[in-house]
Amino acid sequence: MTKVVIVGAGKGGRALMEMFVGDATVSILGVADVNPWAPGIEFARRFNIPVTTDLREFVTDPRADLIIDVTGSPDVHQTILRSKPPGAEVMGGLSARFMWDLMAERKRSEELEDRYSLVVRELQAQEGDFIIGQNPKMREVAELVARVAPAPTTVLVRGESGTGKELVARAIHRLSSLRDKPLLTVNCTALTPSLMESELFGHRRGAFTGAIADKVGLFEKADGGTMFLDEIGDMPLEMQGKLLRVLQAGEIKPVGDVATRRVRVRVIAATNRDLESAMQRAEFREDLFYRFNAFIITLPGLRERVEDLPVLAYHFLRKAEAKVNKKVERISAEALDLLNRYPWPGNLRELENIIERAVVLAPERSIEPEHLPLHLQEPRGLSGPSEDGLLAGKERLVREFERQAVLRLLRESRGNVSAAAKKAKITRRNFHRLLLKYRISPGGFRYETVKSH
Repeated sequence: MTKVVIVGAGKGGRALMEMFVGDATVSILGVADVNPWAPGIEFARRFNIPVTTDLREFVTDPRADLIIDVTGSPDVHQTILRSKPPGAEVMGGLSARFMWDLMAERKRSEELEDRYSLVVRELQAQEGDFIIGQNPKMREVAELVARVAPAPTTVLVRGESGTGKELVARAIHRLSSLRDKPLLTVNCTALTPSLMESELFGHRRGAFTGAIADKVGLFEKADGGTMFLDEIGDMPLEMQGKLLRVLQAGEIKPVGDVATRRVRVRVIAATNRDLESAMQRAEFREDLFYRFNAFIITLPGLRERVEDLPVLAYHFLRKAEAKVNKKVERISAEALDLLNRYPWPGNLRELENIIERAVVLAPERSIEPEHLPLHLQEPRGLSGPSEDGLLAGKERLVREFERQAVLRLLRESRGNVSAAAKKAKITRRNFHRLLLKYRISPGGFRYETVKSH
């Protein structure tokens, strides 16, 4: 173990102590500074390190292996050299400055590593939004992701806006052999054609007004990794041809350059447009479509996977709790029923926003119907016959009566389907048919408290 004496308890001395404290290979014999209020003195006392204003008290200690002078004073340095034990080494002047710079660089590096870790954790948390659930279509999506991820195949992810296409792209990248390489994302609707070419392929200095320096394009930055092109159906035709060249030959040419460069990039694209119709209108190249058509993953809308809605709602509830820093433990059965009945045109993104809004509004630890947007809340009471006529109105009233009865029976039986069917005096199979008919999940009633009237 190296026994160290530190002379000077300013910023440099304190930084040395921060580095040495907890290091099993170093023991600090003491810290000396003429100023009893120096920044490092209080730090030393906190860790029971001896302190003094007379440097000779520690400098003459025969146990000292190394004396580090961070005062920068030539007189202090000469005093140390005259007073030190014969076997002790002295570090000061340029050597101490070098150590100080080294520690500052180490601190900056640690800060960057901390930031990187935070970013990685945030990305991992976002990737956790890709929930499979019980829906057969989503289980098929999961199987396709697992099968295509190890291959270098170009993938096209199709689906409505808000269905989680970018999450699928991230899942493919995470399960591939390129997981340690970069994954870069480009939104094709956010860039003009000229800016998109410069962003994707880079440009040479002087290629156009404002090009004051060479710029490396995203394809070159993603070399060896994955590129995710979101909303590729909105990519201009001219850019589609240049993208096709990248997919076919792996070649890019920066704007203003005469030479091409080779890159190896896996491309995953996504769109919510009808590309077949776009091809008929000459808005999307057929050769590019068939290039992507080799492997397509189609995501269902949220209304097509309603059986997964309770799981997704509680997942977004946990996320909103952390974001808003507010404890909301549950979603009431009535609120969950309203969520189940809504058609969800905005899909997962809309569900996440609505749950976060409800968490903000909920005064207690439960989300109730009144915390949901008005367009989700059911109308009060039952209206009379509609314009469709008496029979249609009667059928609607019967359906509403059935649905309300099923909800009440589930609430009273705490989600126990057998008990609810018994109370309804119908078979368990027929009760299950009603659950499917009205898209009601019994799971949300298991922790429901029956309200007394």
